[in-house]
Amino acid sequence: MKPLKRPVRRTILVLHVTASAGWLGLTLGLLALALTANTTRSAAMAEAACRSMKVFTDWLVLPLALLTLLSGLVLSLGTIWGLARHRWVLTKFWLTLITTTASVFALRPGVNSAADTLASGGVLADPLDLVMGPAVSLSAYVFMTVISVLKPWGLTRHGRRLRASTASAKALDKRSLGRTA
Repeated sequence: MKPLKRPVRRTILVLHVTASAGWLGLTLGLLALALTANTTRSAAMAEAACRSMKVFTDWLVLPLALLTLLSGLVLSLGTIWGLARHRWVLTKFWLTLITTTASVFALRPGVNSAADTLASGGVLADPLDLVMGPAVSLSAYVFMTVISVLKPWGLTRHGRRLRASTASAKALDKRSLGRTA
């Protein structure tokens, strides 16, 4: 992919950071609601918390997750960081893909099931199930934020090969610019 021009890169970066921060904040809100549903003695309050979680998971989680995933992918492919050059970028990509998949196939169905159970007057079989999804997701998002800031671990094997080939190409270019007799 061609490198992104500066205004496009900045726009996508703002979009990525905004979507990521929104996803992290939404997950923090889901965790607060899940804890409320688990700790309250009021059945009405537990049901309201689960219904609120259902609205958030049905309407906001997937769009924010996909926007984060796609904008991160475009940034990685359109900048010097690359998708497979640096370990931290590759780690973020896989964690984002895993958490997006888990949100769709585990979090949403779990929240919907809990909301339906409480709406029908039932009791949750394992109340901690409701808390675990947002807690694990929040941990993953905080970890991804940390590695985005610190950029640890260096280059991947692919990144080292690219750097070596670029360095040898530059050396060849310098020699070809030298004077000839």
